Amino acid sequence: MKSIYAGICLVISLMFSCQQKSGDFQSVPAEEFAKLIASPEVQRVDVRTLAEYSDGHIPGSLNINVLDKQFEAVADSLLQKDRPVALYCRSGKRSKKAARLLSDKGYKVYELEDGFQSWQQADLEIEK
Repeated sequence: MKSIYAGICLVISLMFSCQQKSGDFQSVPAEEFAKLIASPEVQRVDVRTLAEYSDGHIPGSLNINVLDKQFEAVADSLLQKDRPVALYCRSGKRSKKAARLLSDKGYKVYELEDGFQSWQQADLEIEK
């Protein structure tokens, strides 16, 4: 029961924290990321290639490839700035790039520390 309460508190505090400064985002470990994305308010984004996404991804994630020249335009057309964004890549390098780009545009961003590999190592749910 304590873990459920702690998870709810975490999501609420993340959603209602002070306005984020431009270029600022938070990297979180897999277990915390899982609690964060349990909220329907949080937008899930996989920034890997379509081939990587097709091999397996976090359920409910949109695929917006950060290496695509149109990444920012596509993100702006699909995401809502008034809702937090939780994003990830394979190892964390590309997601940090995407997190910087989106947070610079005013999104509140959380990034999966060590990427999808850490999600898999934590044996969390994957969709194909």
